[in-house]
Amino acid sequence: MPNSFLFLAKEATELALKDKKQLMEIEFPTAGLESVPGDGEGGIEMTGSMQLIREFCDIFINPEKATRTRIFFPEANEVKFARQSAFGGASFKLDYLTKPSLFEDFGFVTKVKMADRVKPEDELFLVAYPYFNVNEMLVVEELYNEAVVNTARKLIIFNGELDRIRSGYYPPFFYPKLAALTKSLLPKMETVYYIHNFKGRKGGTLFRCYPGPWKVLRKVRNEYICLHQQEVMPSLKEVALDILPSA
Repeated sequence: MPNSFLFLAKEATELALKDKKQLMEIEFPTAGLESVPGDGEGGIEMTGSMQLIREFCDIFINPEKATRTRIFFPEANEVKFARQSAFGGASFKLDYLTKPSLFEDFGFVTKVKMADRVKPEDELFLVAYPYFNVNEMLVVEELYNEAVVNTARKLIIFNGELDRIRSGYYPPFFYPKLAALTKSLLPKMETVYYIHNFKGRKGGTLFRCYPGPWKVLRKVRNEYICLHQQEVMPSLKEVALDILPSA
């Protein structure tokens, strides 16, 4: 039985599609809905994400559309692993964003040319957790620009940890292309379903379910109460340093 929040994410995505949104983001903690980033070990988090993406696809995509859905994993090894595990027997097209280069030991990967990967019959692209290597999100931007803009296609980024880019985690001086995404790609994106938890005595959750507002919630005796809401996404810093402590 898929996790109940996946049904909420599915409904939110369907509403966004009705509103002609083409670039969407779904983000939630994979190590459990109340976990914070880094609670799970990297590889385990990705495996958890893969399983949840499969469950989401099964409830969101009609079986006859499966072959027109292309799911991009960060690299070719992940595709192999997906076929042997969560995506065994599925008819979705499985693909990858980067491939190892000769300089892999130094952290270099070769970006895959998106125009060569996409097929005319593709209708929906799902990109799975493109945060492991900085090149992955740059390839996603290329995919959006070359294969989605001016078409009827849709692109959903699943657990891309885009907050790292939003928050300036990558210094613009060293990562100018990545930092540029905050002005080019991210403003075009609709966050359709989002959960980010903050730990501590004054902890809480930043939550959004499209088309609703952004809410800051706190769990009190097993119930979530809304402390604050606004139409635009607050920064994580704002939530952690201003909204939660003052509530």
